[in-house]
Amino acid sequence: MTTGTATSSSAPAPATPGPAWLPVAAVGVTLVLWASAFVAIRHLADDFGPGSLSLGRLLVGSLVLGAFVAGRRLPRPTGRQWVSLVTIGVLWYGVYNVALNAGEQRVDAGTAVMLIQVSPVLIALLAAVFLAERFTPYLALGLALAFAGVAVIAFSTSEAEDRDPLGVVLCLVAALVYSISLVLQKPLVARLSALHVTWLACTIGAVACLPWLGELVGDVRDAPTTSVLWVVYLGVFPTAIAFTTYAFALQHMTASSLGITTYLVPPITIVLSVLLLSEAPPAMAYVGGVLALVGVAVARRKPRTVAQEPAAAA
Repeated sequence: MTTGTATSSSAPAPATPGPAWLPVAAVGVTLVLWASAFVAIRHLADDFGPGSLSLGRLLVGSLVLGAFVAGRRLPRPTGRQWVSLVTIGVLWYGVYNVALNAGEQRVDAGTAVMLIQVSPVLIALLAAVFLAERFTPYLALGLALAFAGVAVIAFSTSEAEDRDPLGVVLCLVAALVYSISLVLQKPLVARLSALHVTWLACTIGAVACLPWLGELVGDVRDAPTTSVLWVVYLGVFPTAIAFTTYAFALQHMTASSLGITTYLVPPITIVLSVLLLSEAPPAMAYVGGVLALVGVAVARRKPRTVAQEPAAAA
């Protein structure tokens, strides 16, 4: 809980140097837990509605994180930081979860995770628009390739039995709000601790999802115990732990570098989906997924400067 005696948030959070491998380990934890979340969400599609699942997951995550921050001296966020925190909480923790949960009721987990992977391209585009970063030819080409990949995934999804193109749109909405939130979170974790930012944003997201409280109560009452335990898992591991390790890694890595690491989430998710759900994306979706990832890689390339050009032969 934020205390009145806390230090001013105008000063950066004290640096806590640690082993060089720690941010890499944090990223690894995040990727595995987030991959498992796609599978768990798909598994729970028949027992929980998109809104009730989001609320249940965020309530558990907020309680777990609150237990860790209890009694700590935390800096008081400034007014501008509160605006960012509320925006992140509503978008990333609220809208993202509801859109993704609804999307995974219509497409398989592997397809959903491949669609989310257009986020690094969207992050680069947002940085060019709002952070005055250069809009390079590589970014333009990457955008074209990535969205061509999305089109292939959407086509393959519409042709597949029991899959709905609306699921593609919902997953893209989730990717967009994730991208916006990541750009907003980078300055926050330079001033506030990863745990602090995650707890506040998760709690705000839970408040935003309170309209589904009645549905959550009904779903918990009707769902089997194993499904309720999966909701608890989502709240503790892919939410409380994974979002904190991700924010910690963001303190030590650039947003672009961290975004690229999420390339590993689709193959992990697809393997888990095959093993645990006995389902996989349609064949053409793999083609679209590869095309989208190539687009992301192209978009992240930096144009060569004069200094980088190889010296001409004498």
